[in-house]
Amino acid sequence: MNRRNFLKTTVLAALATAATARWNFAMAQGASQIFTLAYPTSFPDLDPATSFSNDGAVLANVYEGLTRYIPGDEKTEAKIEPRLATAWEVSADGKTWTFTLRDGVTFHDGTPLTSEAVKGSIERTKKIGGGAAFIWGPVTAIETPETLKVVFQLSEPQPLDLIASAGFAAWIYAPSSFDKDNAWFNAGNDAGTGPFRISRYEPGQRAVLERVEGYWDTVPDGAFQTISFEIIEDTTLAQNMIESGQADWTYSIPFENLEAMKANPDLNVVSNPSFETLFGLYNVKRAPLDKVKVRQALSLAFPYDDVIAAGTMGLGTRAKGVVPAGIWGHDADAPIPSTDLEAARALLAEEGIEPGLELVMTYSTTQALSAVAGELWKANLETLGITLTLQPMAWEAQWQLGKSDPKAAQDIFVMFWWPTFVTPYDYLFNLFHTEEKPNFNLGYYSNPEVDAKIDEAAKLSGTDRPRAEALFIEAQRTVIEEAAAVFMVDRPNVHIIRSDIKGYTDNPAYGHVTFVNELSR
Repeated sequence: MNRRNFLKTTVLAALATAATARWNFAMAQGASQIFTLAYPTSFPDLDPATSFSNDGAVLANVYEGLTRYIPGDEKTEAKIEPRLATAWEVSADGKTWTFTLRDGVTFHDGTPLTSEAVKGSIERTKKIGGGAAFIWGPVTAIETPETLKVVFQLSEPQPLDLIASAGFAAWIYAPSSFDKDNAWFNAGNDAGTGPFRISRYEPGQRAVLERVEGYWDTVPDGAFQTISFEIIEDTTLAQNMIESGQADWTYSIPFENLEAMKANPDLNVVSNPSFETLFGLYNVKRAPLDKVKVRQALSLAFPYDDVIAAGTMGLGTRAKGVVPAGIWGHDADAPIPSTDLEAARALLAEEGIEPGLELVMTYSTTQALSAVAGELWKANLETLGITLTLQPMAWEAQWQLGKSDPKAAQDIFVMFWWPTFVTPYDYLFNLFHTEEKPNFNLGYYSNPEVDAKIDEAAKLSGTDRPRAEALFIEAQRTVIEEAAAVFMVDRPNVHIIRSDIKGYTDNPAYGHVTFVNELSR
């Protein structure tokens, strides 16, 4: 055994020992009432105003919004479900929305849900202006004519019922927390109306949630009393935990392991289409990636079909650009490139790129599919005289590097995107609209014409959906033609859950979120 394998084995053994200790503790506490998630990433921000990452998995069990998006299928259309709001209506001009709030809902501090709480939550979120606060951009005023009635005035018509269903920045929280700062929330404090509250938070290790007494919604028989999010970045350990019963739910297991897991009667492998696209953002601020033809050449060298076959065992599909299938604004006829090494070689020659170019691709350590994609791409690029260095990183470290000085950052930033709320605007605005300070446009792409089309389409979304969709597609096609990114694959959602869990469904509008109140054992 070489030193590297020895170290890996030692680390896995230590992790397994820790997991066993947690399991023994859980058994002592009554494991049947504990729902344990082996979650592959940590939760960098638990402030409901600014959270814009994997922390949504925790917050969705602690906080609630006015509405929730329910996706459609072959037999039913997508719909908006009432949550903290029971009904809503919109004016003829689409610029005034009135929501009726649910009576009898209380925050975890015991105070009642009121229109003032809704107004204060959204105004705090807007004032801070972090994360996904942009979703409330059209809101010019919030009125509270009655205790359980809140009125939104918009600058232009927008589907506010859909916006209010967002998985980020749409949370409603208690007035007692309006003056709290980000550090207060990230110390493990919360102020939600949800079925669970945070009882313990150990950054980088776990978040433990306990059931709240008197929750307003239905609680199933045999419902879980505790949720334990165990942060397990090693996929081997996560698989061991789900197979042994030390965890009830996990994801990001390598696709090649799924067939054996499907044969395990103790497990359910739940696979369905997602709204997730894996892509690599090219750093357009660094030579030679500042040249369109160089970026086009790299995209032509990407092994799309091989990644689908080897990386997803054939379960994935070709990404048609920015917006995945199932969301309006998806461009089924997008001019996506196919793998063509000779065409790539010709483009590099046109730009005078000699063999010896070195590039760095970063991706999350927990993303096995990204690693497979990188290895296959690296092999193709080697035939063109390009060295691609693969640099797996913890998500927070990768994100912070990407948000630093573009000239010192990565060449290619690989990540998944799922919607804040189900609209093409979310993908295009966050990933390709000009940003003065990088947040998620981590290729630093900027095109005023694309910006204008994205902005105009957003304004038309509530009144002229066909025109808005056409503008969104035009913007996407420019992004593809200018090769701002390589769109690798649309990944299916694959979650592994213990077979004794009842009530589980996956909602692709909320990336890897489990609404535990709906489950029982």
